[in-house]
Amino acid sequence: MTTGSTDGRRHLGFSEQVISKIIDPVDLQSRLGSFPRVDPVVMCHGTFDLVHPGHLRHLAYAKSKGSILVVSITTDEHVTKANMRPYVPEELRALNLAALELVDFVVVDKDPNPISLICALQPDIFVKGYEYGTNIPPKTASEKQAVEAFGGRMLFSPGDFVLSSSAVIENDPPKIGLEKLLTLMQVEGINFADLYSAVQNLSGLSVTIIGDIIVDSITSTSVIGGYRKTPTPSVRVDGHQQFVGGAGIVAKHIAAAGARVNLISVIGDDELGRFALADLEAAGVTCNIQVVVDRPTTHKNAVVADGHRLVRIDTVENRTLDFEVLSAMQADLAMSSADAVVFSDFRHGIFNRVTVPDFMAAVPEGVFTVADSQVASRWGNILDFAGCDLITPNEQEVRFALGDQDSVIRPLGSALYDQAGCKILMLKVGARGMLTFRDSLANADRRSFFTVDALARDNIADPVGSGDALLAYATLTQVATKNEAISSIIGTIAAGLECEFEGNIPVTPDLVSKRLRELETASEFS
Repeated sequence: MTTGSTDGRRHLGFSEQVISKIIDPVDLQSRLGSFPRVDPVVMCHGTFDLVHPGHLRHLAYAKSKGSILVVSITTDEHVTKANMRPYVPEELRALNLAALELVDFVVVDKDPNPISLICALQPDIFVKGYEYGTNIPPKTASEKQAVEAFGGRMLFSPGDFVLSSSAVIENDPPKIGLEKLLTLMQVEGINFADLYSAVQNLSGLSVTIIGDIIVDSITSTSVIGGYRKTPTPSVRVDGHQQFVGGAGIVAKHIAAAGARVNLISVIGDDELGRFALADLEAAGVTCNIQVVVDRPTTHKNAVVADGHRLVRIDTVENRTLDFEVLSAMQADLAMSSADAVVFSDFRHGIFNRVTVPDFMAAVPEGVFTVADSQVASRWGNILDFAGCDLITPNEQEVRFALGDQDSVIRPLGSALYDQAGCKILMLKVGARGMLTFRDSLANADRRSFFTVDALARDNIADPVGSGDALLAYATLTQVATKNEAISSIIGTIAAGLECEFEGNIPVTPDLVSKRLRELETASEFS
């Protein structure tokens, strides 16, 4: 472990004896002594994402060949073989191995391959899995050459038991979100008191939001029949609900958190526009909203039949707003006084490649800037907002921005982070949670990224809109604490809570604190 305290690790249920096995390579080198040794040192290396029976057989074989077993693991940033890998962060992977009686020492290798570590430790024996023994791959050949250069031997463990970590993770991933959360908190030096404090101290903040107001509605129906000649169901309307969405619900989340919020946007001269304006003002949102007579208020109506979404009917006007309207909005932005400015982009006439630079230039100097650009039904590009302090795209939006449908998600996120020139990238990956990037991989001074699993409960009603809750609470807590881990955790919790509501319902700090108490209670070992 390179950071954090042993007290934090003890909260995960591991003893001091286990923790002491995780050791710095330089310290380990002095403890092992020089090659050759009377008591042979055996070394294994790998990811060990999920320790399974195949790993145990491999390690037991290795231990049988010597007196001391050293296991090195690849650091998170160099694991790129599949999406959302490693599934278990390096600190927890190291602890899992150190907890095994047959393992004497564990090293987190910061290099992309173990060659330098092999040369430094000079193990008497280096053990690889049996699958590497036939048709030796180039990487294994390089390891073999490094071992044999000082007189060591490479052995291959028997192959009578095979089980893939990737297969387990893909088919039935274990629910270890809480353990991963506690590990992240330990490494970052934060505790639950820090999280509670972050949520309860947002009332002094001020946020300006500029973006598209959408009225989302749900028409609830029951299937009563259908035509025989076409696959067209006949439904009976049972009810209709309307909610303010888009930039409007982001504003309502921020207002519900207790912060002051100013919303700059447009609506049509219609009933839906008047509904949105009244709803926002009732929620405590200060509205700088222009009424544009020649375009409708954006409306997205989901028709739900017996609990299943049947179709969505959109009333939209996506052409760019007139110059006069855009100029007035930019003037309002330039005159705003806020701790943060959020660009909530749904590509319905406000933002495009031409207008985004003008809006960004209008932000008062020194204000924290945030951008969320959605491409669910439009062609927004998060890279249009390059230079913002925080961006919050999902995987589809990242792939679209980079024109890359093939790369696994972690290097994809690193590439976007570098191109966007942002300070923080929170990459949303749906039910799998989020990856937060806060530095370039080229900077080895600190962990450049970390993951937060989805912290939602099982009672999911509607995942649509969870990203808006994350955007609101991550923005507020990042401004309040200037801590990427805290803002990522709180944002993820808010997103999970929003999933429990049908429609756009603001998440309150009390709900977030209640969920934190549940997680804290579940984390207590007795």
